[in-house]
Amino acid sequence: MRNILAVLVENKPGVLTRVAGLFSRRGFNIENIAVGDTMEPGISRMTITVDADAETLEQIVKQLNKLVNVIKISNITNDPSVLRELMLVKVNADIGNRSDIQQIVETFRGKVVDVAPNSMIIEVTGNEEKLEAIKLLLKDFGIREIVRTGTIALVRGSKTTTLDNIDAEERKG
Repeated sequence: MRNILAVLVENKPGVLTRVAGLFSRRGFNIENIAVGDTMEPGISRMTITVDADAETLEQIVKQLNKLVNVIKISNITNDPSVLRELMLVKVNADIGNRSDIQQIVETFRGKVVDVAPNSMIIEVTGNEEKLEAIKLLLKDFGIREIVRTGTIALVRGSKTTTLDNIDAEERKG
């Protein structure tokens, strides 16, 4: 089962390496991981997507909690959430097919962010299904390169995965 973990960590050198190493040593596979700053100085948030059954997920959470720089782990898999990925696609494009590509991009509410004599770079955000659908349509034009961010997610409503909703005793260190 696909699970999404929101992990608050200290923003220090080597934290990402330790988290990835933990997964590797235990034989767990990370589907994707996205890391960025939070509103709290010195705190980063990792959004980790992992394919694991309930027992394996429990082990992952226990192991992550043992890492010194991990502050809080929230399993947001079953929470109503907004999930997004960003994808940049460089596709073959010439005068004859630019309007067809543009029409596809507009249908998916994407943007053309660069045009060169023989190619275009397209930016699309959305869920995994949306990105796979536009990729399938653009494939016929010849995709030169693709890069994706991985899933990022925020829980809907008033629930947060910030430090505000944990007390000092729960914080490590």
